[in-house]
Amino acid sequence: MKKLFLHIALFFSLVCFSQNDQLAQYYYEKGDFEKAKISFEELLKLAPQNPQYFQKTIDCYQQLKQFDVAEKAIQARLNTYKKGSLLVELGYNFQLQKNEASAKKYYNEAIELIKKNPNEVYGIANSFERKVLLEQALKAYQAAIAVEPKYNFNYQMALLYGQLGNTEMMISTFLDEAYANPQNSIQIQNQLARFMVEEGDENFNETLRKALITRAQKNQDVFWNEYLSWFYVQQKEFGKAFIQEKAVYKRNPDSLSSIVNLGQLAIEEDDQEAAKEILGFVLENTKDLELLIQAHSYLLEMKIEKAPEKDFTAINAELTALLTEYGITPISLSLQLIQAHFVAFNLRKPEEGKAMVKKALTLQLKAYEEAKAKMELADILLFEEKFNQALIYYSQIEEDLKNDAVAHEASLKAAKTSYFQGDFVWASKQFKELKSASTQLIANDALEYFLLISDNTVADSTQTALKQFAKGDYLLYQNRDREATAQFQAILKGFKGQEIEAVTLLRLGKIYEKQGEYNLALNQYQAIIEHHADGIYIDEALFFSAEIENKKLQQPEKAKLLYEKIIFNHQDSIYFVEARKEYRQLRGDKNL
Repeated sequence: MKKLFLHIALFFSLVCFSQNDQLAQYYYEKGDFEKAKISFEELLKLAPQNPQYFQKTIDCYQQLKQFDVAEKAIQARLNTYKKGSLLVELGYNFQLQKNEASAKKYYNEAIELIKKNPNEVYGIANSFERKVLLEQALKAYQAAIAVEPKYNFNYQMALLYGQLGNTEMMISTFLDEAYANPQNSIQIQNQLARFMVEEGDENFNETLRKALITRAQKNQDVFWNEYLSWFYVQQKEFGKAFIQEKAVYKRNPDSLSSIVNLGQLAIEEDDQEAAKEILGFVLENTKDLELLIQAHSYLLEMKIEKAPEKDFTAINAELTALLTEYGITPISLSLQLIQAHFVAFNLRKPEEGKAMVKKALTLQLKAYEEAKAKMELADILLFEEKFNQALIYYSQIEEDLKNDAVAHEASLKAAKTSYFQGDFVWASKQFKELKSASTQLIANDALEYFLLISDNTVADSTQTALKQFAKGDYLLYQNRDREATAQFQAILKGFKGQEIEAVTLLRLGKIYEKQGEYNLALNQYQAIIEHHADGIYIDEALFFSAEIENKKLQQPEKAKLLYEKIIFNHQDSIYFVEARKEYRQLRGDKNL
């Protein structure tokens, strides 16, 4: 019984302790420092070694300007625990009183302590950083390295250099660390990439480029060619990245996979010229069947996307020839699915397309391969207006690959199927769930359709315009662009000035762009800019217009004005970063 009562007493004391902790934190976050001080003092009495309770207690004293009380408490703790970080606390307490001389005295004592015992650097440097005393934190790391050279604080020091605006030292320190410890390269590249896209030193990209080239010239290690390739990919200069990848391949011809991946990136960014050159190099330099098929697949997808109808027969013949050469096997699955899709959607022979997919499904496929084949079969069934059958296959993929990116893609397509059918309630529910998908493209797509349904349901409870719009979207899905154009034009006439107008103009603009009718596309976007400036499609209209003026019509001054509007008025746009980069390039900034 005594043990039972002891356990009960301990349990209740822990519960009370936890509640007091939450209450103290609540007062602290609320800014009620008088009550927070009392709570943290009580907690500190119960757990005197707890550094967080001590720190919060000191913070409360300082917020209440009780600097003498804080000083006595810090000094007492320093006498007890002898931790160098408490010297920083003492110095900071004087700094808050604008007593710079005393603050500097204690900061210097902390640095001197590191010189005697370099292990103190962890607590001291961390204290300096928490108080945004960046120069002192840097000195702390430098003092430790001077005494004990085996210590490595390159990453921390590089970040401090960056925060202090010394980008040259930041770059140099990061690159030294990356070369010495390649396992940290991705983490370092993430930091460098952040600086490349954010505001700050306008010469940052140029400084980084020069630093990489200098290292590549001084040290012939392929590491620097790989780093330069990464840099050029960030800049979307795939031709320059390819030069570096070729240099790597010449010294290490074991694999072309990184070059294939570069080709895929070039395709995704619509740099067709670079993609053709890169993938052509792969075809010339490998006998690896998987790489050959991968390269051919990318090249054919690119060709199909831009192909006029007169080329369709030749493209299908090319696909047939490749499959004859490589055989109908799991390895050639990508080519089989490309042909099935092409035959169904471009040649409008869905039965033939389905037969090809069903034949592929008889092969010994892995789970992901089977999912891709089922996805294609569902897409063709959707093309044929066999909505329920398509939904069955999408659901199978969702079930087989739960929480995977492929499953999310199937979920998105299932939601679009419901949308095409006019089942907007169910579709909206699915789109809402997919807004938080891990794949950004899927999340953005889901958000777009969710807002489309929501906005046009509020504006028109009968959803008459939305039904007409969904029909136009379905025609686009079927590659029936001419009929889709007529459908969207009819919506503009029938629902002029209504909520549906802006997104209809956007759809028409993208159709005209695809057809190379750039002035017609600009007219649609201009109508959004003039009449729907407060709507959710304004940033897209501005960006698409700027891209046409910049890259299709070679009107840089007009493009610059449009990019500028996004930069200054639409900082939350998904096009903001790209707009800023293009604007800087047109302005002639050196860092691009």
